[in-house]
Amino acid sequence: MTTDPHDNMLQPHDYWMRLALAQARAAFEKDEVPVGAVVVHQDKVIAEAFNQREMLNDPTAHAEMIAITQAAEALGDWRLADCTLYVTLEPCPMCAGAIVQARLPTVIFGAADPKAGGCQSLYAITNDERLNHRSIVIGGVLEHECGTILSEFFQKQRDLGKK
Repeated sequence: MTTDPHDNMLQPHDYWMRLALAQARAAFEKDEVPVGAVVVHQDKVIAEAFNQREMLNDPTAHAEMIAITQAAEALGDWRLADCTLYVTLEPCPMCAGAIVQARLPTVIFGAADPKAGGCQSLYAITNDERLNHRSIVIGGVLEHECGTILSEFFQKQRDLGKK
């Protein structure tokens, strides 16, 4: 059952984050680190992606990078004005740099990343006054659910003797 994003029962960003979580679950099933992302423009999803580093043998194939590329293609413009990126894990420095370059005005993430966070935890790249663009960043949306899928994935990897 799909829930309407305007349903008053939901917090403002929960609906879109649940779509990002669905992408994270798809990554989990493919043995990828379960991070999912969606880009929303005018109340419509224009991009959705999950991590694909293992599948593509590409260290840059993070959910955010793939979603940003898809969104630019959908809009026919590399400037993602009036878009919001929802991602289940705080973007890393590489992804935060791409967010700045894409001029994304708003980033909403689920779980903080104390080891590699590029938006709030370790760095504040998306709000660095020395750069030409800054984004509004809101963390902690569905934080428990977003963190739990990551914990479950890494526990499974440890149990299998991987990573």
